[in-house]
Amino acid sequence: MTDWPQGYGLHVLQTVDSTLNEASRIAPTATGPVWIMAYNQTAARGRRGRAWANPVGNLAATLLMRPSGNPEQAALRSFVAALALCDACVAVSGRSDGLSLKWPNDVLLNGGKLAGILLEGTGQGRDLSHLAIGIGVNLSQSPPTDALEEGAVRPVSLLSETGADVMPEDFLTELAAAFARYETQFVTYGFEPIRTAWLDRAARLGEVITAKTARSETMGTFETVDAGGNLVLNTAKGRVAIPAADVYF
Repeated sequence: MTDWPQGYGLHVLQTVDSTLNEASRIAPTATGPVWIMAYNQTAARGRRGRAWANPVGNLAATLLMRPSGNPEQAALRSFVAALALCDACVAVSGRSDGLSLKWPNDVLLNGGKLAGILLEGTGQGRDLSHLAIGIGVNLSQSPPTDALEEGAVRPVSLLSETGADVMPEDFLTELAAAFARYETQFVTYGFEPIRTAWLDRAARLGEVITAKTARSETMGTFETVDAGGNLVLNTAKGRVAIPAADVYF
């Protein structure tokens, strides 16, 4: 069993509205990075305010931290978290095949959505006081498909795809240790090694995908992720860098 990483706190709750909400509540008094885990969430949420299904036995956790740098640099932690999630999955299942990363914030297993990441910052303007990294992982159960929006990737669970039956707290220990390793790399060497490692696991790299926002839709070949974490598509109108969108394929 991996040891809990030095310098990271742990706050475990039986029931909470949302671990992201709890992170916001404790942020003013937090003295260092702390992981918040809940066995049950009553008001979990995903990207763009969407509801997040959280069946019993799955992981619901948020890392609260106080990163240095500007909000754009802080947002690159989504790539750090994605790599850490992959490492944790390998550690608990003994398998690395089938894992891939979907820009900007999902972990896929055998083509289905296994985990999601949501970043929320607190502060005024360019002053980011705290960053909360919310993570949900389908360990034992996947949400019902009728709860999905049209075109969404089908959900899968770690248990159904690998046979690994893992308790949330055990998975979190592996995740926290992996995140600490990648965070040290990120702080020491910058985003480039993280970007390279992420691209090695990128889903649909070199293939045609569609990036949608509330106002636009862009189709093109997934060329890379640039130094700012933007999705780069090669379209009929040339190369386009997209800072935020939902990806469909």
